[in-house]
Amino acid sequence: MDENLDPSIAALLANVTATAEDEDAPSSGADTPFGGEGGKSSNFEQMIMEQTAPQKKKGGPVPEVDLSIKAFKPIEKVFEDENQHYFDDPSYYKSAIAGEGQASNRLHMVLSKYLSCKDIKDKMVYRQQVTMAYWELIHAIAPKMAGKAIPLPKRMMLRFSVLLPSLFRPEHREFFEKSILENNTNEPVFYMDEWFKYIAQGKIKPSATDEVRQPRKKGDDGGAAEQLRLQQLQSKNSGKLQQSENSLTMAENQRGMLEAELRSKIDQLCEHEGVIGMEPHRQPYNDLQKKFFGEITSVLRQLSKNDRDITLALKEFQDAKGAYDAVEEKLAEGPEIASASSEDVDQEFETVRQMAKMTCGRQGNQFPIFTRDFFHCLPQSTGFRENVIKVLAWVESLDPGAFCRIHKNIPNRIVPFVILLPTYGDRGFCWEPFDRYNRVTSRGRIVVPMYPRDLKVAVLTAVADLRWQVAKEKASYYWMEEGLTGQYYEWIDKQKLKGDLKQYFIQDYILWMTKESEGVQRLDKEVRGIFWRNMPFPQELKEDLRKRSLVYDELCKKDMNRAMSDGY
Repeated sequence: MDENLDPSIAALLANVTATAEDEDAPSSGADTPFGGEGGKSSNFEQMIMEQTAPQKKKGGPVPEVDLSIKAFKPIEKVFEDENQHYFDDPSYYKSAIAGEGQASNRLHMVLSKYLSCKDIKDKMVYRQQVTMAYWELIHAIAPKMAGKAIPLPKRMMLRFSVLLPSLFRPEHREFFEKSILENNTNEPVFYMDEWFKYIAQGKIKPSATDEVRQPRKKGDDGGAAEQLRLQQLQSKNSGKLQQSENSLTMAENQRGMLEAELRSKIDQLCEHEGVIGMEPHRQPYNDLQKKFFGEITSVLRQLSKNDRDITLALKEFQDAKGAYDAVEEKLAEGPEIASASSEDVDQEFETVRQMAKMTCGRQGNQFPIFTRDFFHCLPQSTGFRENVIKVLAWVESLDPGAFCRIHKNIPNRIVPFVILLPTYGDRGFCWEPFDRYNRVTSRGRIVVPMYPRDLKVAVLTAVADLRWQVAKEKASYYWMEEGLTGQYYEWIDKQKLKGDLKQYFIQDYILWMTKESEGVQRLDKEVRGIFWRNMPFPQELKEDLRKRSLVYDELCKKDMNRAMSDGY
């Protein structure tokens, strides 16, 4: 038994030690959660079979896509000013696993064996059993996250994988208890408990899988399949509506600027000084005013073109809104479709579990419970929501197009859903670049492990994966010939490199963001050129880099040549 365990936890585990050792022995009585004879069980059975008193929880809505937002808001603080004492409850462990039936019993049994085992080989076996039992417990809890009364220990277990507070080091416990509980950032970055909550409530669609989703309906009128088709059409219409409104808004803003410029020039054109000694007569146009004739004509031509753009954008917006409203009316007239079902939550649980494995890799540490033996992060390098957003803002400051998707030559900034998983993995990844039914304005989904060796690298691998998949989908069948993926593929093919093409790209992207952005040349010359053209740094950084090396100066000169030749 771990000597550093809290006495209360150790006592609970000790209650079942004798029974746990004999769990495989035949029993003459009815089956009990911990084995034993004649239906007898430890006092802990009653504890974990009871549901603890619920606690009300807050929770803001899922942030909607807003194309007018151009950057992340600065994070004012990462931690609360004072400890919130989330883990001070002496019955935390009991509350965390209580009320989940056999899943609670099984986890407690194998955990007691794991913590008390001293043989290395046996401990490895129990460790695997703990992993299986822990995920079985999460599976039992996930559907309940839709409710408004979830005990805080259960939320903390899903969010941080903290099952036994005694497995904290004091310094770790201190900054975990200062973590901000609610999402005050209005960014689509969610912990695992929040993710299951929104999935179970139907506010976020389940993650895409290879399986075909079957329609669900309330009632027996047989219209569920049509309703599901209409929902998919509405999702697509929603993207068109947002895009057309964004185009109209941009055209109207341009008109406002042109009209203000025109008004300013006309005002200056109409000002005439008096002729000294010959009042009330005024001076003729001066040389500066005469220049306004041509400039005003140019502005009027731009206004004429802008008016055609507004007319077209307004027509597209009206058509999109009409189509959206028409489908909305049909949906209202049809049978009610269940927003989420147990099958959806079950499928999302399997997806999240697969995500957790992918963050660690085959050779990684997939132990699911927080313990001081495996946690080695500093407060600023732990994957708390606010830390991850700060890294995402840093990524966007160097790669402004990281979260942009171009539609009709208009870049739409769409931050993907970011799922924070409490794993000891080192790599993030993109699960899906966008909704298959709404490629214009839907959010993609990236996954970030919370306890990596380097949080910045974990986020960069996820963003690089997103970058690659979006570029690949944009090029479609020609992804090996056109755009970012085509140029990079040609270079890899020329070098005769073997292996995963995307992994090569991700590693080069990390070098691009961490080294090349600081003027440290680590990439091949041709790869540097591909990234410079397709994922350019901000102009200010380009100007700074060209002062450091002739390599970057040459790239800047090529930019100017392209701009002069073809309007690049």
